[in-house]
Amino acid sequence: MAKQWGLATVAVHGPGRKSKAHHAVSTPIVQTSNYSFESTAEVVEFMKAKGEGRLIRESEYGRYGNPTQAEAERKLAAIEGAEQAILFSSGMSAVIMALLTFQKRDGHIIFTSDCYRQTRDFAIQFMGKLGLQTTLVEPSAAAIQKAIRPNTNIIFTESPTNPYLRVIDLAEIVKVARAHGVLTMIDATLATPYNLRPLEMGIDLVIHSATKYLGGHNDLLAGVVLGRRDLLEEVGRLQRMFGAIPGALTSFLLERGLKTFALRMEHHNRAGLEVAQALEAHPKVEKVWYPGLESHPDHAIAKGQMRGFGSVISLLIRGGDTETRRFIDQLKLFLITPSLGGTESLVTQMATMSFFESTPEYRQSIGMVDNLVRLALGLEDIRDVIADLCQALDRI
Repeated sequence: MAKQWGLATVAVHGPGRKSKAHHAVSTPIVQTSNYSFESTAEVVEFMKAKGEGRLIRESEYGRYGNPTQAEAERKLAAIEGAEQAILFSSGMSAVIMALLTFQKRDGHIIFTSDCYRQTRDFAIQFMGKLGLQTTLVEPSAAAIQKAIRPNTNIIFTESPTNPYLRVIDLAEIVKVARAHGVLTMIDATLATPYNLRPLEMGIDLVIHSATKYLGGHNDLLAGVVLGRRDLLEEVGRLQRMFGAIPGALTSFLLERGLKTFALRMEHHNRAGLEVAQALEAHPKVEKVWYPGLESHPDHAIAKGQMRGFGSVISLLIRGGDTETRRFIDQLKLFLITPSLGGTESLVTQMATMSFFESTPEYRQSIGMVDNLVRLALGLEDIRDVIADLCQALDRI
């Protein structure tokens, strides 16, 4: 049924209408850690069915599944156009579990640069401890092709990236990966399923920090991995072992937030473009990174494969650390905090909040200069947001 519906309808109903417990319209919160059986015979019947890959009733233990979680996963899979979705306790747990599931002894994983800081740290600092080789390359198919080795088994990319919003040509990546028999993964958090359809382009696994646009209200932590059922079965096995699962309340909040996902994304896309254009025209702004602007280095790629460009904008303030902090401190609507994709507009000075513990030399090497600011627009009136940004810029 979902194939016949628009994304907004799927976001409300999932793949099709389904009766819920007690005839509830909203998904009930099943707050339990375990599930009882009426007899030992029922236990045996359940275990046999489970071994055959059939689910005849709820799980025996909360770490293996929860009805509220299952409903959220059902809807997420429908929105993404995936065969299956598996929810995790955070976006990073989803990234790490997906990578660990398919890593091989003495394997080699290619990561594209300018990806999320924690993903980069995991690749550089921890994967070597597991005997894995990793390479960071520029976000382009040509750079990935050049980095391929005989033992390369995973290509992990992110699009758009954080914070420079680089956009990689996914069709070209898929060509390279298939030519070498390599699994592809993408963190598409900043794009969302509304703006980018990686599975339809041939990517194997899609990952989102559901904390961001999917939840949409700055009130939960969750992550999700989506793709083919045979791949997700392997991911789920490791997840159940590690216990990196969301709680029932988190799953409820996420499923509820998805009902307005399409409506929110329409506003985010419109706000992002209008604000980016206003900032690019302001004399106190040195440079703006936003894929919807023709000045962005990957604008042509983004325009060709994305429906919209979201509401994350990075910019350089004219001046240095002092001017940048003054700009941020003068903002009235923006909250100084990390994250993105929620109802409130947020602002971050990347060098101080995300990379404060790094040396100045390291920050410089990866482009985290003192005057770099990342904006994550919320759902406020676009005119108010632009007015607030302009008054803060004018008071530098």
